[in-house]
Amino acid sequence: MKISDCRTFVVGNPPPHFGGRYFLFVKLTTDDGIEGIGEAYVATFGPHTVADMIVDVAERHVIGNEPFAIERMWRNVYGSGYSSRPDVTLMGVMSALEMASWDIVGKAVGRPVYELLGGRVHESLRSYTYLFPKPGDTTDVYADPDLAAERAAEEVARGFTAVKFDPAGPYTVFDGHQPSLKDLDRSEEMVRKVREAVGSAADILFGTHGQFTASGAIRLARRIEPYDPLWFEEPTPPENPREMARVASQTAIPIATGERLTTKYEFARVLEHGAASILQPNLGRVGGILEAKKIAGIAETHYAQLAPHLYSGPVLGAANIQLATCTPNFLILEGIQDWGGFHAEILETPIQWEQGRVVPPTAPGLGVVLNEEVALAHPYEGNELHLNPSSEPYD
Repeated sequence: MKISDCRTFVVGNPPPHFGGRYFLFVKLTTDDGIEGIGEAYVATFGPHTVADMIVDVAERHVIGNEPFAIERMWRNVYGSGYSSRPDVTLMGVMSALEMASWDIVGKAVGRPVYELLGGRVHESLRSYTYLFPKPGDTTDVYADPDLAAERAAEEVARGFTAVKFDPAGPYTVFDGHQPSLKDLDRSEEMVRKVREAVGSAADILFGTHGQFTASGAIRLARRIEPYDPLWFEEPTPPENPREMARVASQTAIPIATGERLTTKYEFARVLEHGAASILQPNLGRVGGILEAKKIAGIAETHYAQLAPHLYSGPVLGAANIQLATCTPNFLILEGIQDWGGFHAEILETPIQWEQGRVVPPTAPGLGVVLNEEVALAHPYEGNELHLNPSSEPYD
């Protein structure tokens, strides 16, 4: 059995655009007709350029080879062009192709991917969601502590036992910066009011986007520490784990990080410096499912836990589910609310979510099938990047 074809889908995510303005899927097909689906999380180039990159890499290193040869494929892509270093774009491309290869392998042997990576450990997976705006909101849920508290209570009533929000102000290409007193006050008030609204029924996940200096992050941590968040996410930029470790050493709040990191090498440095105890690999960027499983193993030796990141589509989410199901040190899974809306429409069978938990599929491969009719009916024709930090310094 050889991989014989590669096709990409750049799919526009309709309003309210939760998970991004588009999703980037790839489908690999073997010469005996087995199809595998993957998804890339690449924010550094326009989506159609990335789709062309996926096809280019597939033609060089994937098509004509056996889908089972994942480790060999990974090394060939990682070392292509004499790179052999963590390249966020190349690894995003690689992640989608690797994910699709695992989907084929699972289908070929009739088993879920998690059964091929150690077997099921967890019968169901605890999940969390961001607090999102709703039609008719008259204030911004990301800046209004009262509305955030109301929305958090609604999500807990729906079954979630953890919610995330990021009230700490804008992030820019010039970060890190010092938080203003206004940012500190708003953050503390929002955490306090959400804690009052949910009590001990739910964990608080405090999100940031690497926008602070270590000293600024420590000031913020001291403001929110009395309300016992489960984590303080990416408090400093991702380049220097030693600075993030300064924050970790000065707060009782666990530090979480990883959505902008790629490969086991970058995650190993985080652990070596003691910068975080909760790792958030994004399987559409980190290098794929097997690479994430290796990261989980390294984390296990440091007593660190895994909380896979998701701000993309449900194919990447399905890969996260496969990894989480077979990972002993799994902590919690990020989702886009309850996996409904367009995240359900784009799949032939939606991800199963019940009372705040995801039920791992028993179908072979990733356990999901892309609804190509829906994908083709929602083409994304723009050229925006997936995420856009402010291009002006924080004032």
